[in-house]
Amino acid sequence: MIVKTKKYQLETGKYIKLGLTNILKEQWWVALIAIAIACGYFWIPSWWWISMAILAYALYWLFWVIQFAGVTQMEQNKVIFEKMAYEIDSRQILMKLNTKQGMPIKWDMIKKAEMTKDAFVLTMSKAQFIHLPFKIFNTDNEKKFVETILKRKELIK
Repeated sequence: MIVKTKKYQLETGKYIKLGLTNILKEQWWVALIAIAIACGYFWIPSWWWISMAILAYALYWLFWVIQFAGVTQMEQNKVIFEKMAYEIDSRQILMKLNTKQGMPIKWDMIKKAEMTKDAFVLTMSKAQFIHLPFKIFNTDNEKKFVETILKRKELIK
């Protein structure tokens, strides 16, 4: 069975939000480093420890915001934010711009998948993921079929 979805365009704001959420989940331990720096206050009491820890953490997040915002502005990445239809089967995900242009993504390229309340998020790397909202599926059976594929591939539990 092949699931053919409606056309969907990933908005840049959604991409940035999903990317930052992914970074927060993968690199939560960076907050521990900021806390460790702030704990220097107990060694030498000075507000500089706390302010520098906050500044370092804020700069870290600013770096990632700039990275994800930059991806949305680059010419070679414009295709990611165009309307695409998806064809999903047990072998691959085919991202189609039109009937002649498309890109296959094999399931082994997907590192993890997450099923949120309104979408599937398939993560390939820190900055590469596929967002498949449930509204693009034509029927509930298609959504359940994709969920079954993800469970079979052990990407979700």
